[in-house]
Amino acid sequence: MAVNRYAKERLESLVAHLAAGMGVPANDAALFAEVLVDADLHGVSTHGVSRLNIYLQRIDARLIDPQAALTIDRRTGSTLALDAGNGLGQIQARKALDLLLPLARQNGLAAATIRNSQHFGALSWYGNYAASQKMVLMAMTNGEPAMSPEGGFEAFFGTNPIAASFPTGKGFPVKIDLATSTVARGNIIAAQKKGAPIPGGWALDRQGNPTTDASEALLGTVLTMAGHKGYALALMVELFSGALSGSAVGPDVGSMYKNMNRKQDVGHFFCLFDIAAFLDYDEYLRRVDATIDRIKAAKKRPGVEEILVPGERSARQARINGAGGIPLSGETVAELERWCARLKIPFDCPEVVC
Repeated sequence: MAVNRYAKERLESLVAHLAAGMGVPANDAALFAEVLVDADLHGVSTHGVSRLNIYLQRIDARLIDPQAALTIDRRTGSTLALDAGNGLGQIQARKALDLLLPLARQNGLAAATIRNSQHFGALSWYGNYAASQKMVLMAMTNGEPAMSPEGGFEAFFGTNPIAASFPTGKGFPVKIDLATSTVARGNIIAAQKKGAPIPGGWALDRQGNPTTDASEALLGTVLTMAGHKGYALALMVELFSGALSGSAVGPDVGSMYKNMNRKQDVGHFFCLFDIAAFLDYDEYLRRVDATIDRIKAAKKRPGVEEILVPGERSARQARINGAGGIPLSGETVAELERWCARLKIPFDCPEVVC
């Protein structure tokens, strides 16, 4: 399938201009664009620029406050209870990290709950940012109901991801970013947009039967990963992100796509660790890099050319897309063009010729 490719800087500029055109302050718009484009850069298009259209629609419907302040409800030692003010999740989550960084440097670790927020993109962006600051971030978020508890077929949980990124001396962080569902719901949305089937074992339809129809899957429920183990992890994320933060829990979380008459009220949980509080940073790097080397040198299964560590594949993809242009689907490009026309902003983002 033919794709359009665009230079990272030009694409970020275009997305930032569109966000600013909808009332997002310039600095926030630039950060928002960076987070979205970074997902596409690393090959996670389900959480990238393809989501811009719905964010702008929700701003337009006054379901997201583009200028919301991040406020502190409660501060106890190095813990914060934060209110995102129904603002853009990407902006408020990064501002939360900026509050946590000095607390973690002072006390060794810091944690925050964030309530009254939105879908905030790929968790790995926040983890990788923390890794660049010689920190380790454990992050999780709840989301709109998409996944049933083990044994049920009514959507209760979001796909409730968990993430952590660890600095290395290898030129990329070890990046763990996984949904507690069998597959991220964004992959089913992408299949629906293409009119393509999904693999068996991903989802159930509205009657609780296995389905390979993406549209039926979106009306039904995604399955948890590893059965009852994924269910347990999803519940853990729900309790940290929803119950502990004071945000909506389970089915009370608003759908970004379906509920265009109410806010989402998503909750997040961050716990930030300063590596130097536990071990000299250079010694930490030596130990992590040695661990990676031993993993990659392990005996390989038949037909396997290389053992990769989490984050390595996406780092390679980022180098490819950084050099050859970031791919966007024709549908996403058309959405960008429509918003440009509406806001009278030039589509100043020529395709990269490979």
